[in-house]
Amino acid sequence: MEIFQIIRLGIANTFDALNIWVQEINNVLWGWPMLTILLGTHLYLTIRLHFPQKYLFKAIKLSITKDKGSDGEVSQFAALATSLAGAIGTGNIVGVATAILIGGPGAVLWCWLTGFLGMATKYSEGLLAIKYRVKRRNGKIAGGPMYVLQRGLNKPLLATFFCIFTLIMSFSGGNFIQGNAISETLKNSYNIDIYLTATILTCLVGAVIFFGLKGIASVCEKLVPLMAFIYVIGCIVLICINFEYLGEAIILIFKSAFEPQAIGGGAVGGLMISLQYGVSRGLLSNESGMGSAPIIAAAAKTRNPVRQALVSSTSTFWDTLVVCTITGIVTVSTMLALGISNSNESTGLIMQDAFNQIPTIGHHLLTVAMFTFAFSTTLGWTYYGERAIEYIIGHRSRKAIHIFRTCWVLSTFIGAIMPLELVWNIGSTAAIFMALPNIFSLIMLTGLIVKETRYYLWEDRLDETSDEEIPSL
Repeated sequence: MEIFQIIRLGIANTFDALNIWVQEINNVLWGWPMLTILLGTHLYLTIRLHFPQKYLFKAIKLSITKDKGSDGEVSQFAALATSLAGAIGTGNIVGVATAILIGGPGAVLWCWLTGFLGMATKYSEGLLAIKYRVKRRNGKIAGGPMYVLQRGLNKPLLATFFCIFTLIMSFSGGNFIQGNAISETLKNSYNIDIYLTATILTCLVGAVIFFGLKGIASVCEKLVPLMAFIYVIGCIVLICINFEYLGEAIILIFKSAFEPQAIGGGAVGGLMISLQYGVSRGLLSNESGMGSAPIIAAAAKTRNPVRQALVSSTSTFWDTLVVCTITGIVTVSTMLALGISNSNESTGLIMQDAFNQIPTIGHHLLTVAMFTFAFSTTLGWTYYGERAIEYIIGHRSRKAIHIFRTCWVLSTFIGAIMPLELVWNIGSTAAIFMALPNIFSLIMLTGLIVKETRYYLWEDRLDETSDEEIPSL
């Protein structure tokens, strides 16, 4: 027993040292240049595409419409559900709460703004994913920023760079963060040892991912609507409980976005910190500009690129403008109602304090929501990592995929026992290096995106089937 405790202490010290190093890197990377690039791209595409956000209701209708007979592997809704599974994760709960505790309530507004403008970026990513997708030797559809960079811009080296950091992000943001959130939640709610949770979670993940894309999509189609419904209902109840603080919370969110301030006398950073945490958590949450969602969008059965582009844009709406917004309002109103300051509460405990206001079932509700959010995100990112390996290795990837899945399952255990701050810092770093080559391709191919949008959407040909054949590798 003493040896086991020594090992655990050694692991904890190693994680602490690594966290300091990664945090220093993040402080440099998430400065004004990256914030300007990300928000600037969202705004640029929004203007060039004449605010595609206005087609939201049309896009939602398309997301539940099957394009029978179209090329692809899964339905548009299954592709959207898998994309949402990868996006709607603990970032919508823990990430938003962390941003508020460190950056102040104003971080919620910056997260929301990133989501609204990011709908144009997610639209553009979905369009290019369909435009440049390919059919591999095994008959499966493949696509995403790596194929856009290779086929659209003739930048295979940059495509490989994107895939390498997709792999890193799949382990950090798609695996470590989610497993860690589950273990911390179960520990705080039921005092379950994190090593026991890590073991059980590892077995559950392994049981699902070996079924491949269709197995993942099948699980996500069922989990995503369930987890969203449970969580949103719980948040609505909390808003009703703290209704007298609702107006004050909303005013504080908007006011402190430009005049950063804490809640209840706690410490909070300046405008830069508020903006940094709001935008970075927005990116990790809705993934607009990161380049992950187009990888699954490419597999969708759709008549033309613009139809899938519209469906893809709804992912950011549901993820950020609905789930993250409601989380932010619940968190701020709860802190006001209970007199919690930024400096005297941890991220996990503040969400527990919020849901404990719901008699009897509150903390159980949060636990179920956290588990389904995190588990489905883990499954979604498995697919992204596999596609990255396929691109790097090519037709010899079958053995590599099995090795990847084995490593993925084992790393689920590691993520579940890592410190929360470390896993989020690693995810933030990897997200930047994924986003940069993807954003480059979006800017360079904006003319093509506008051309396709004009033909199919602005000139009312949305029901037309594209005559472009999917090339074979």
